[in-house]
Formats: sequence, structure tokens, C-alpha cells
Amino acid sequence: MRYEGDIYRPPGEGRSFLLQATVGCSHNTCTFCEMYKRKKFHLRPLQDVLADIEEVAGLYNRFEKIFICDGDALILPMKNMLAILEALKASFPHARLISCYAGPQSILLKTPEELKTLREAGLGRVYLGVESGSDAVLRHVKKGVDAETMLRAGLQAKAAGMDLWTMVIIGLGGRNGSKEHIQKTVELINKMQPNHLSALNLMTVPGTELYDEVVRGEFQEITAVQSLQETRDLVAGIEAEHIHFTSDHASNYLPLKGTLSQDRDRMLKLLDGALAGTVGVRSEYMRGL
Repeated sequence: MRYEGDIYRPPGEGRSFLLQATVGCSHNTCTFCEMYKRKKFHLRPLQDVLADIEEVAGLYNRFEKIFICDGDALILPMKNMLAILEALKASFPHARLISCYAGPQSILLKTPEELKTLREAGLGRVYLGVESGSDAVLRHVKKGVDAETMLRAGLQAKAAGMDLWTMVIIGLGGRNGSKEHIQKTVELINKMQPNHLSALNLMTVPGTELYDEVVRGEFQEITAVQSLQETRDLVAGIEAEHIHFTSDHASNYLPLKGTLSQDRDRMLKLLDGALAGTVGVRSEYMRGL
């Protein structure tokens, strides 16, 4: 295996075979993200990716899950992606799920028919960083799309039959934009109705534009209490029957996991307890990336 730079994957892909097909992120301008800043985005040569698949399968071919890296593997041309999916299915007969990160622009670069073709070829899940439903927040963090475009991307992935896992960031609107950030995010998620929703907490990282804004006093991070309140408003506002919800990332103050709406009351009770001080939360020391 030949990896270029640091490799990142969603928390749920811990036991997956991590196959690097692209290096870095095709967008890579988000002001809060530093994961791929030290990489220049490029596609790995197809023959190298296929050679990695053959090498790993020769050592262990019983992986049940496979995650195609890096930050936006769906940007790959159809020819490359289909060749990779074909090789993965042939080499790992026990694999029940193949996934990748997918930026909204990359989803929309594929036609609905192309996305369906990828689904039929084995790409079962895509992870979409929604981050916020507020146009002002998305513009501020240089996400590259507005909320309506994000919605179209999510709906297009769902229409292709893909399992859509979305992520939003608690605190991304800062103190001044907190109310709009959560209100618009709830509206967007209610329209998109993803299969999964993960709420992470913003943690500004040195080397990012947003961190520099904090240092200069231009962006005020929300407090722990405000973070819990944003999470509560998010959970309370989502109207869905079967969205798998998680807020148990290392950044979160209060780990939560359940299905909306059947577990909503239990999660709200925990959040109310945390806000009242009767339910313990993670200390700043215990939170980390």
C-alpha cells in the first residue's frame, strides 16, 4: 500500500479497508478545515490504485467495508470509478458496503444516470459535509455552494439509491450567527431527509483561516452551554421518522446516538439534563480531534 500524506475517514469507517484513489480535496478552501492543506489535490494513477487493491486482497480479502479516500473521491472520472468498483467487488467478495466522501459540486458534476450507474456498480454510501443550512455561514466558511445547491446534491444522491450520510457542525455560525445557523440547518435537513446525520462540534485548528479569525477577534466561538443548546434545537427541530442521528464525535460535549424520531425524547432529556447541570459532559481536556 502506498498512501500519500495523512489519511482521514469518517468515525464509522474504523474497520474499513482505506483505499486512496485521490489525494487531498478537490475544493480545499473551507476556512474551518485543515485536513488536506498540506496536499496538492490530484488523482492517483488508476494502475496504482488497482495494484493496491490486488496487494491488499492477496493479504486479506475479508473486509466487510471499504472506504475510498481522500476528501472527495466522487470527483473521479466515471471510467476510473467504475474500474475501481469492479476490482473491489471482485477482490473482496465479503464486502457489504463501499463508501466515499462526496462534495456537493462533485455530486452535481455527475448526471443522475451516472450516479445510478455508480450505485449499481457497488458505491453504496456517500458522506456529504452539509456543515450548515445558512447561506451566510456557508459563504463565510467558503464552502463553495449555497444551501439550495447543497440540497440538490443531497437529493440527487438519494434519488440514485445511495445511502446518504450528512454532517453538520455545531457552532459554525459563531455567537452572532448561532440562531440562523441552526434554524436554517434544521430547514435544510428536513427538506433533504438524509439516511444519517452526524452533528460535530466546531474546534478551530491552528493553520486555518477560521482559527486566525478567532485570534484576531473577528469570530467568537460559542460556549459549551450554547453548543448544547444548538444541539438541542437541532434534535428538537428535525421532522423525520428514520434518520440515524449521532453526535458522539470526539469534539462533542455530550455523546448522543439514536434514531429520529423514536429516540428524540430520550436525547432531549439528556440534553436538558446537561444544560441543567445534572448530566455530566466532557471536559475541554477530554475533547479532541
